Amino acid sequence: MIPTSFPEKAEIARLSASMLLEIGAVHFNADAPFTLASGLPSPTYIDCRKLISYPRIRSTLMDFMTITVMRDAGFEAFDNIAGGETAGIPFAALVAERMGLPMTYVRKKPKGYGRNARIEGMMGEGERVLLVEDLTTDGGSKLSFVDAIRETGATCAHTAVIFYYGIFPETTERLSDHGVSLHHLCTWWDVLEAAREGEMFDENTLSEVEVFLRAPRRWQDARAN
Repeated sequence: MIPTSFPEKAEIARLSASMLLEIGAVHFNADAPFTLASGLPSPTYIDCRKLISYPRIRSTLMDFMTITVMRDAGFEAFDNIAGGETAGIPFAALVAERMGLPMTYVRKKPKGYGRNARIEGMMGEGERVLLVEDLTTDGGSKLSFVDAIRETGATCAHTAVIFYYGIFPETTERLSDHGVSLHHLCTWWDVLEAAREGEMFDENTLSEVEVFLRAPRRWQDARAN
């Protein structure tokens, strides 16, 4: 069912950040930083996959994503909702259900047998596709999914995520150069504010996280092996 209520963007960001904190999806550790997929250190880590196990929060965030996309891109802007393998698949299905649209998913690479396809499900030429993922850091991984969608003859000018890091200035430029607009619910800045308000971490940890958020590359370079 398409949501009928439309909270302001700032309220969506505040509530989304609070929900991610509530379920323990947010991890801060300045003393023993996490290692990201890039191999670089970070005092922050977020696991949006946990959302699938919390139906009330999951449902609310999918309502938020649906109304955010419709408000920003248009109520009749899409013909197909595609999830990126693997984290984006459940969220794409939930958004597609709300919007009453077909759902597909995009593999990271061809499976190597059968049709050797990257697109699973039905996607037709000229269809306007929304790519749904759980999060984005610098936007790089989205481009491969977008290219696979466009190779079918469909178009993909929008991607929606629950969480956007919001600390790498090149992200939106990289996506824009590829003809893609980014829609998101909250960022690290929203999470940091909610964590401070809820007193969920000690101030020393939050202060170090803020140092990272203000200059992530500098923070990483100083601690990279």
